[in-house]
Amino acid sequence: MDEPRDPRLPDIPLHRLQVPLPHLLPFAIGTFDTIGALSRAAFPHRHTFYEIVYVTGGRGAHVLDLVHKPLDPPQLCVITPGQVHHWADADGLTGHVVLFNEDFLPDHPQDTAALRTLATRPGHTPGDEAGPIAALLADMGREYRDLPAGYRDVLRASLHILILRALRACAPGGAVPARDRAAELAAAFTRLLGMPGAGRRPVTSYARELGVSPGHLQTLVRQATGRTPAGLRRQQQTLEAKRLLSGTRLTVRQVAAEVGFADPAYFCRFFRRETGMTPGAFREAAGGKHHDPRIGSIAAAPDGP
Repeated sequence: MDEPRDPRLPDIPLHRLQVPLPHLLPFAIGTFDTIGALSRAAFPHRHTFYEIVYVTGGRGAHVLDLVHKPLDPPQLCVITPGQVHHWADADGLTGHVVLFNEDFLPDHPQDTAALRTLATRPGHTPGDEAGPIAALLADMGREYRDLPAGYRDVLRASLHILILRALRACAPGGAVPARDRAAELAAAFTRLLGMPGAGRRPVTSYARELGVSPGHLQTLVRQATGRTPAGLRRQQQTLEAKRLLSGTRLTVRQVAAEVGFADPAYFCRFFRRETGMTPGAFREAAGGKHHDPRIGSIAAAPDGP
């Protein structure tokens, strides 16, 4: 990972994946020590890449989009691009860290949806899958270190298996998403929504980028998720506002602009409607680490038109 920006600056540091020679792959695997200090960063930050962390030892907590999860190894954590996370009071962390860009994912579009599902909580206990997941990660680590013939294909295939095993262990019912057009389009739409600044774009611009009409986007996204594109966009705007209010010194006016509201007063009404709190009250509560149930950012909000 590259060097972070000074966490005292008003924006949230954004890390990009950098891998050493001889790999030159948009992928890396190692321990907390071999990946480096940023793998256990104690300040809120986000990535342009995916991260899967399998914690086998240590203490502290993982904080993902304001949701605080005490460590209870073995524990699996998935962070997707755009999410804000950090390690709180962590000490003695051991385990595996897997980093990869989207273009390293195997040709299994449902894997992206699975990763999004896994990232809705800051930590999972893998249960009966703990042994197979640990063995798979150890094998991936050897492939990455030793570079035998065909290691790129083995790593891609192993990543797919890792995602399926994680989903089997952690998702409700262990269900694996089915591959269909609606699910693939909804996954692509939610990926675009997840990046910083996405709330400033209208839904029609996403439809153009995805090569479908707004009406078709509406139909397929609702079919796959039970929610409308506009409802998902509102949820993402609220989540990004929470991230910025809790993790930066931006003014409410600046936060409003960042998430797509030209009128700060309208943003304040929107935020209160979505969260039950004013932006100022939310910032005060989040800064004070209050356990207000409205602080939790990852849980899905009720949908609307």
